[in-house]
Amino acid sequence: MACGCGGNGAGGGCAGEQPLVRELPEAPLFEELPKEDEGAPQAPEAAAQLIASSEQEWPRVRVNGVDIAPEAIALELQYHPAGSRDEAVYLATRALVLRELLQQRIAALDLRVRPQAGESEEEAATRALIEREVCLPETSEAACRQYYESNRAHFRSAPLLGVRHILLGCPADDAEARSLAREQALALIAELAGDGGRFAELALARSDCPSKEQGGALGQISKGQTVPEFERQLFRLPTGLAGQPLESRYGFHVVQVDQRIDGRELPYEAVAASIRAELEQRVWQRGVAQYLRTLVGDARIEGIRLEGADSPLLQ
Repeated sequence: MACGCGGNGAGGGCAGEQPLVRELPEAPLFEELPKEDEGAPQAPEAAAQLIASSEQEWPRVRVNGVDIAPEAIALELQYHPAGSRDEAVYLATRALVLRELLQQRIAALDLRVRPQAGESEEEAATRALIEREVCLPETSEAACRQYYESNRAHFRSAPLLGVRHILLGCPADDAEARSLAREQALALIAELAGDGGRFAELALARSDCPSKEQGGALGQISKGQTVPEFERQLFRLPTGLAGQPLESRYGFHVVQVDQRIDGRELPYEAVAASIRAELEQRVWQRGVAQYLRTLVGDARIEGIRLEGADSPLLQ
């Protein structure tokens, strides 16, 4: 069973991603569309225009009179992981509402833009719209230096660890197999505590990682090279044999830290460009979020409770 850590003696791997977490407004998320004629009785077919009834699978939402198609919501859903289906549907619908608002504004201004390399026509037009209508202040050198002085502890070179491991692999969803793997890992740790010179021998015999051919050596590992749940535990370890196995999605790892090189503080000149980019990104996000709130406030949006918007929905 390969652990995905890239353990071949040339460096670590086990790369993985963490889902984004977004705040949601209080329930209910959706509401009913108003009747076309409040004084007239509702025809039977009008029930299909209701946005949030328990019998309906998808909400019915309109943006300045334009319907958001249920098929579009279904397609958008895959890009918005959430704790429940209702939350995912809300996030997907909100994203489509904002997209429609942007497209309506682009059409109103008759923006025509030649896409850059890797851009779609819609992405190019949206970029041009933001550049035209969102005024962003420049990030000053003084602001960059102040940010550096206030966050010196964050600007350090990445620590390096020289690591060996023995992976006892098991499926992430098999509770019985994982319990057994942990017991086996503890037994290996006890064995190695008495004779650490057998690490390479036991790695070759027991490990489910390709690094077993190098005695379990993963090489020098820096942050970002392993899956997050493994990295969080690994970089807290002192040198020597870890007293407890480290758990990851791949199983349980018996870990030996042979070398630890802590990072050093970086001078301002080495990080100035990254600081400026980060501050400019924050300014951009705030500016775009405010612009989206303005579009929402000026629009007639029916069927969804939308107080405002945030820039990650544009990404």
